[in-house]
Amino acid sequence: MVSPDNRSANASVASAVSTGMISSMSIDNASHTSGTHGIPVLTLANDSLNIRIVAMNGAIIGRKKGPYVQFFEQHAYVSGVHAQLKYVAGSGWSVTDKHSSNGTKLNQRMIQPDVEMTLNNGDVLTIANINLQVIIR
Repeated sequence: MVSPDNRSANASVASAVSTGMISSMSIDNASHTSGTHGIPVLTLANDSLNIRIVAMNGAIIGRKKGPYVQFFEQHAYVSGVHAQLKYVAGSGWSVTDKHSSNGTKLNQRMIQPDVEMTLNNGDVLTIANINLQVIIR
């Protein structure tokens, strides 16, 4: 869940991005994902699109919902609610497609909606037509 302070900060960042004040950025939610709770940090990155996301457990990836809207709102092929990231102790990080229009792929293989797929360091997660390198540390 995003606190009211984070929502206003995210809105400010999104506004700065949309007005061109920021051309490259990173959202760092390490306080939600760092080793202090024993959760490995998951980063999704696409350097050519200036996307670097530090995942939050339970977060939605989408063009209209979730904490990463500012990265995807200009990408028409990404659904409003496209996928969800989740961490489960003992299993690790996973992604679930949320019945997106243009699909989610893991290492070039389409994943079925509502099926959790484990993410591993070095994987490539494709949200519609956007490739994201999976980095887990």
